[in-house]
Amino acid sequence: MNVPFWAWLAVLGCIVLMLAVDLFAHRRAHVIRVREAALWSAVWVAVGVGFGALIWQIYGQEFGQQYFAGYLIEKSLAVDNVFIWAIIFTYFAVPREYQHRVLFFGVLGALVFRGVFIAAGAVIIASAEWVLYLFAAFLLITGYRMIRHRNDMLDPEKSRALKLFRRRVPMTDDFHGQRFLIRKDGVLLATPLLAVLALIEVTDIIFAVDSIPAIFAVTDEVFLVFTANAFAILGLRAMYFLLADMIHRFIYLKIGLALVLIWVGIKMLLKIDIYYIPTPLSLAVIATILGVSIGISLWATRGQERKAPEAPASSPFGTASAAEIAELEPLWGRARQRTEATTTATADAPGHGDTGRSADAPGPGERR
Repeated sequence: MNVPFWAWLAVLGCIVLMLAVDLFAHRRAHVIRVREAALWSAVWVAVGVGFGALIWQIYGQEFGQQYFAGYLIEKSLAVDNVFIWAIIFTYFAVPREYQHRVLFFGVLGALVFRGVFIAAGAVIIASAEWVLYLFAAFLLITGYRMIRHRNDMLDPEKSRALKLFRRRVPMTDDFHGQRFLIRKDGVLLATPLLAVLALIEVTDIIFAVDSIPAIFAVTDEVFLVFTANAFAILGLRAMYFLLADMIHRFIYLKIGLALVLIWVGIKMLLKIDIYYIPTPLSLAVIATILGVSIGISLWATRGQERKAPEAPASSPFGTASAAEIAELEPLWGRARQRTEATTTATADAPGHGDTGRSADAPGPGERR
């Protein structure tokens, strides 16, 4: 697959443009409802599928199917990531109107980290093909562990990443609107929103360790690996707001994701020296596993209403009042420093503080 340099630039430009559009559309903090989330989800899926159709048209059926297999793997594994986000947001009681801002920067970071992982994976595979055995074994073990621990849930309170963040970074105990950083008494402090962002980035890195080897099992083309990841990740924010209140209904999805990882692990193991499983068959198996696990889950939980994940008895963080936010110092202190400098200079200026008359001179309306 020969991809010209300008095609890479065009894809990166398209991604930047879509991020800018998304940021502009959500520039005001507001609660994203299901209808809005469904509309944006449809837009992002259409973009991802449209790009796959373009690949199919330009490079042929085989590469088109490889892209869609990778896209489907990344999109399905992302659902599990979305459920982790819901748990994190609920535990820390992050106001819904601020969640999109956190996810925007979280997705931005995910794109950067996954780009680095994909580049590193491609270099490693090119220089040492035997590493594919390690990737295959890792996918099989991960799939097995996912089935075994399918009922385990993330406990943010025990997160080592959060403990390290709170120990190393000066931090306030209150949310201050959408701010990640504030300045108080001359000290720069992180807000809980930045701690939540850091935890989300860490969880995505952990998920990337699973998903990157999985997509290399269905395609060796770095361009397809990156674009399938990118277009699957871009729709995660909308997917979160669409599915966050439904995580209790996908009771068998974890088993389905585990079977997908085991399947692609077997595919990778076989293609090294034994047999290359055709991409159409691989794509059909992945789609069937996911479709059956989702269908059975929804059927088994039919009649259940949407509900948010269960929140802890007390939130670890509070919320600053409007008066407290209004009293915050400028973030980088520049405006404050300029104001202080201006005040000092004015106070020291000759004649400052008098009224332009001698102390003995009578004022208006005064008698000598």
